[in-house]
Amino acid sequence: MDRKILQLTLPNIISNITVPLLGMTDLAIAGHLLHSDYIGAIAIGTALFNLIYWNFGFLRMGTSGLTAQAYGAKKPKECMAVLVRALCIALSIAFLLLLLQYFIGNGAIKLMDGSDKLKALALDYFFVRIWATPATLSMYAFNGWFIGMQNSKIPMYIAIAMNLVNTLFSLLFVYVWQMDIEGIALGTVVAQYSGVFLSLVILRKRFGQLTVHIRIKETLKPKLMRTFFHLNTDIFLRTLCLVAVFTFFTSASSAMGETTLAVNTLLQQLFILFSYIMDGFAYAGEALVGRFVGAGDRPQLRLCIRRLLVWGAGTGIIFTLIYAFFMPFLLSLFTDDPAIFAVARTYRFWITAVPLTGFLAFLFDGILVGATQSGIMRNTMFMATAAFFAVYYGFNLVLGNSALWLAFIVYLFLRGVLQWIFSAYKLKHI
Repeated sequence: MDRKILQLTLPNIISNITVPLLGMTDLAIAGHLLHSDYIGAIAIGTALFNLIYWNFGFLRMGTSGLTAQAYGAKKPKECMAVLVRALCIALSIAFLLLLLQYFIGNGAIKLMDGSDKLKALALDYFFVRIWATPATLSMYAFNGWFIGMQNSKIPMYIAIAMNLVNTLFSLLFVYVWQMDIEGIALGTVVAQYSGVFLSLVILRKRFGQLTVHIRIKETLKPKLMRTFFHLNTDIFLRTLCLVAVFTFFTSASSAMGETTLAVNTLLQQLFILFSYIMDGFAYAGEALVGRFVGAGDRPQLRLCIRRLLVWGAGTGIIFTLIYAFFMPFLLSLFTDDPAIFAVARTYRFWITAVPLTGFLAFLFDGILVGATQSGIMRNTMFMATAAFFAVYYGFNLVLGNSALWLAFIVYLFLRGVLQWIFSAYKLKHI
């Protein structure tokens, strides 16, 4: 079982790490070849897309869980049906976003800080990159499907290829054809569509025998689509709560001053590093739990969950020790400002507490997605989010920024523990 977990986890971790490289490549090209204003404009534009795309993460999560169950039940026809449904929904959402792009872009830019010139450049970037939306959302569906089919290496290879394509074409568009910020955005567009092309090629080559089961009309029957929508609606609501917590965290940090905002941003980078690792185990949980639920193999399901918990706890302990003993070194990678560095060290306890209090939340997200128990995810997220705001407003006047971190710790811990409690009963009856 450990081998199966690691075979799925390690490629997922590499894929997760490559995700921010697309944005980093854009920033690097802007920083070296263009004026400094372009860096801020791309940062704003990237933030806009993160805000949009984060809400549609259900296209990956819902697809992986349903596909894994169909795979475990040995239902190739249903495996293909899940992919077709996911792609249809992805393309429908993309069409709507393209249709409303001017309202979305101009409305969202008003929420961002920056000069008029910076916002104008950000919109130039936005209105080119928005045309990658059909490909970006389709990639969510493809990645979820490949993971559900117990193959996390394919998304890893595609992610690496997309980064190479993005770098090459962004350099060509900017340096050779002098397209400035629009060229950087267009490079990302080309990279996203190259990912879709590679996914289709691999689908045909590796899973060609399954494509004979595609029945578009039968797949899109209202009753079957309702089940798919129900699962994804729960995940969507869960994601909205996630976005609310992280958006409020940044907003509250900003209200406490520039130094506090900088400190919390740096410490959050350490949390993001931990999240990339834990998401690798969560994705493995989606694939394996879904497979064993679909196959009705309860002994393997219980063993899988136990081993995932062992790996999660071990990873949490390792990161706790790293943060406890190497915090100064890690912070020095991000800043050499003595003021920010000194303040950040005063809050080191909070980020050190994150791994052990938060690993359950990541693992059970994956376990519940694989078991398609989205209702538990939704309800526990509602409760944890309510607890986050209750703790923050209850202790803000006394603890200040520490109240924000305390609320975040409570949010992560409560989310994981509640999911564990509710799933312990539910999974016994699957």
